[in-house]
Amino acid sequence: MHSVKALMVLSVLALAACEPAGPQLGPDGKPLPQLYKISARDAEVIPQRVLEAMNSLRAARGTAPVVLNAALSQASSAHARDMASQNRPWHWGSDGSSPLDRAKRAGFFGKVLGENISETYETETETLSAWMALVDTRDVILNPAATQMGFGWYQEPSGKIWWTMVTGQ
Repeated sequence: MHSVKALMVLSVLALAACEPAGPQLGPDGKPLPQLYKISARDAEVIPQRVLEAMNSLRAARGTAPVVLNAALSQASSAHARDMASQNRPWHWGSDGSSPLDRAKRAGFFGKVLGENISETYETETETLSAWMALVDTRDVILNPAATQMGFGWYQEPSGKIWWTMVTGQ
């Protein structure tokens, strides 16, 4: 009888070893994020991908498209790097600057309408989707007064990405 039980246990273990391994789970039971390493090629196309996705979302709501603004993108990139150095996602720079201050410093003298930020391991598309899931950040994306957008990021060696989007007119 013991040999039959032992044979059954060994059979179950052998079958379990044949099963493909699922995603690794974190302490919360959710799958661990996959590392998204931004390559030089990705860096060239990310702003355009975000712009196209954002304008698709705006079009679905009957809102006019925005265009990329180099100064707003420069301000966004600088803030993403600054958030990483502070190790916290927030709208104030380490020097006390606001989104408006950073935009002016980068050469944008229009009206800053909003800023979205994120600290994540997710892609830009996943981050845009997460922003759309929250009222405050969705309002920045869909604001009908916005005509321009800047987008920037900083990726730490660990893979963590700090994203920043600024809208203006």
